Amino acid sequence: MAISRVKLLRIMGKNKTLQGTLIIVFLWYTAHLLVNSSIIPSPYKVVITFFTLLRGDLLLHIVYSFYRILLAILISLIIAVPLGIGMGLNKKMDELFSPIIYILYPIPKIAFLPVFLILFGFGDMPKVILIITIIVFQIQIAVRDGIKEIPKGLFYSIETLGLSKTQKYVHLILPAILPKLFSSLRITIGISISVLFFSENFATVYGIGYFIMNAFTIIHYEEMFAGILGLSVMGLVIFKTIDVLERKYCPWIL
Repeated sequence: MAISRVKLLRIMGKNKTLQGTLIIVFLWYTAHLLVNSSIIPSPYKVVITFFTLLRGDLLLHIVYSFYRILLAILISLIIAVPLGIGMGLNKKMDELFSPIIYILYPIPKIAFLPVFLILFGFGDMPKVILIITIIVFQIQIAVRDGIKEIPKGLFYSIETLGLSKTQKYVHLILPAILPKLFSSLRITIGISISVLFFSENFATVYGIGYFIMNAFTIIHYEEMFAGILGLSVMGLVIFKTIDVLERKYCPWIL
């Protein structure tokens, strides 16, 4: 028994995700005991409900939300990375696009949801576009700033060595922008999931936001918390994926 406890402590010491999970569960269970109401169900009952509901519609709701946010990330990268690189390398392009970003970026994007619903209908498109408007500006600025932080001497060295344009991007520009790109994704993903939750309460019957609010409406608190748990798991998967990609493509910063 003593050996198994030692092994458990070692695993906990190495696995920071497990440590964080245990702390959250402890605080959650403490709140459950203090409130002593079905409004905050016990973690055990919620986990059981979560896995039970996964056999039904909950998995479908999570898949719909996951699809929307991943599609938005992909489209944002396709738009923002080339524009950010262009702004970082070309002063005139930076002078053209920066004022536009500075004007639009501070506006709460959720204010545009009614406009997107009118323009693009009541399917996935307005929700995806809403998330894109959150992610794209952040990535664009991060990529631009990453290039601007490259010392001028490194560009001169690349030219002196006679490297091709492709080699310049592979060995200089991409290593400079990737750390900032991953950091900007981490910052925007949390905001994007929050906005997705809000947007899924309008003109849809699938999505984790719809599931949570529907469970709240019919006073099924265990199901509501199971939906919140699903939202948390979805975010954890995305963040861990970003960490894995960063370790693979930016080993020098770890």
